[in-house]
Amino acid sequence: MSQISFAEAEYQNKKRKTRREKFLERMDQLIPWKKLEKKVARYYPKGENGRRPYPLQVMLRIHCMQLFYNLSDPAMEDELYEIESMRRFAGLTLADSIPDETTILNFRHFLEQHNLGKAMFKEVNKHLERQGLMLREGSIVDASIISAPSSTKNSKGERDPEMHQTRKGNQWYFGMKMHTGVDDGFGMIHSLEVTAANEHDLNASGALLHGDETRVFGDSGYRGIHKRAEHRHRDVDWFSARRPGVTRQLPEGSDHARAEKIKASVRAKVEHPFRTIKRQFGYAKVRYRGLAKNGNRLYLLAVFSNMLIGERYLPA
Repeated sequence: MSQISFAEAEYQNKKRKTRREKFLERMDQLIPWKKLEKKVARYYPKGENGRRPYPLQVMLRIHCMQLFYNLSDPAMEDELYEIESMRRFAGLTLADSIPDETTILNFRHFLEQHNLGKAMFKEVNKHLERQGLMLREGSIVDASIISAPSSTKNSKGERDPEMHQTRKGNQWYFGMKMHTGVDDGFGMIHSLEVTAANEHDLNASGALLHGDETRVFGDSGYRGIHKRAEHRHRDVDWFSARRPGVTRQLPEGSDHARAEKIKASVRAKVEHPFRTIKRQFGYAKVRYRGLAKNGNRLYLLAVFSNMLIGERYLPA
């Protein structure tokens, strides 16, 4: 066991925990690390023919911290040198070799290459289902736009070809869409799909339903979902909202107005994961070019969102 430095000794004796420390301790307790490591370990290099890689646990924790705070690879390396709480979360000390930005980048590419974000998302959802926190009777479907840089002032002189523009109301957006299927009980994401922003919400709806639902809620963009070929075999009750203009004209207190209010109160659960991913974790704008890289990141952000939403229901 290496001797601790003066800085580390002083850190242990400080009187107050910062918000970062509290949040990292919270996530350390919530995330089922062993299950995530198991999904990644089969692909992780063993270092038999070359330099020994950093321990998987260390790199996975560093990658998660990078997503918590929406940091670039150089910024993540700097934080590991500067912030003791982040080193402790990763299981590192200043006496250890700190992964540089290239190592952090290569680990992210490794996860993308093997599509491990989706694999870890499915594994955590199985964990939540065993805890009784992933209900299957009802789903809420919705989509949210994630912006991408529209400028052509880059090395290629062009926009990302996989991103497109779309109009929402009177406002134009350029980027991608995150489509989610959320259980209508706890509000956790059970399905996720990414498309260009100009893709209609209905086109991704088939990938958002797991097949065990008896009811499905959606906003007015999902009107007519029951008529699509991929849904005709489903024995479910469809609860799509009326168009906003129609809803405003309904007599106040009428049965139809009350029904729309009930549907809206259920659909509100789907907005909680969007808020967590886009506001708390800062992913309102894409970090990379292409849908695949951003999709891999979104799967892990969905894992974090589900753990935070389910925190109050999980056993201590």
